[in-house]
Amino acid sequence: MAMTTRERARLSLGIQAGLFVVAVAVLAVVMDWQAIATSFFDVERIGPMFPDILVVGLKNTLAYTAVGFLLGLLGGLVLALMKLSSFPVYRWLATGYIEFFRGIPAILVFLALGFGVSIAFGWNLDSLQIAGVSLGLVGAAYIAETLRAGLQAVPKGQIEAARALGMPAWRAMVTIQIPQAVRIVLPPLTNEAILLTKDSSLIFVVGLTAGAAELTKFGRDGINIYQAGLTPLVAAGVCYLLITVPLSILARRMERRTSTKK
Repeated sequence: MAMTTRERARLSLGIQAGLFVVAVAVLAVVMDWQAIATSFFDVERIGPMFPDILVVGLKNTLAYTAVGFLLGLLGGLVLALMKLSSFPVYRWLATGYIEFFRGIPAILVFLALGFGVSIAFGWNLDSLQIAGVSLGLVGAAYIAETLRAGLQAVPKGQIEAARALGMPAWRAMVTIQIPQAVRIVLPPLTNEAILLTKDSSLIFVVGLTAGAAELTKFGRDGINIYQAGLTPLVAAGVCYLLITVPLSILARRMERRTSTKK
């Protein structure tokens, strides 16, 4: 007799579960767990990394990300408004900026600010300025498109009703359109904060003092100092997860809340 749809689904699920169990068993047999433990989880040798990796590395990573996100949010809002402007020059400038900074690797921006600015203008920027401005420049290009979509998602009827009541266009945008757009795009903005957190590791290309080191710098230096295989990088990765996992959970909750309200 032909199988029902439910029976086929159960059979497919059983096959997938069986293949997964077989794959796990094969890996458990063939992998050298002693070598893995020595290379990735040699916790005893990285003890001296603490608490500096938390009070210096984690703190600097959070500071670089926070400054970059705030600059990116402000710049992205200006670019989004320019791209929605009826004045074509503003739209062209915003489009050119967005396409440029979305099209080049972020590491080039770090190098340009870290070395190019000092050569061209004689300005000596510190690590927070380099990381914050670099992340802000890159983040603004992505945040601008997110905010533009959010602004366009606000029903036009609300703006028209406000204008009909005599409210100026700028006030209608500030008090009605922008607050609603921000609520709409909060989940993708949270995801952008996660991306900026990871991109903050690119600051290492300009060289860092001990007090300005972020998590990746601690991990890379730890490999040479403590001779503990890749365990220092694993420790740095765990610290990154302390930042990104709560942000991911927050983004998912906001997405569910937004979808429930629709």
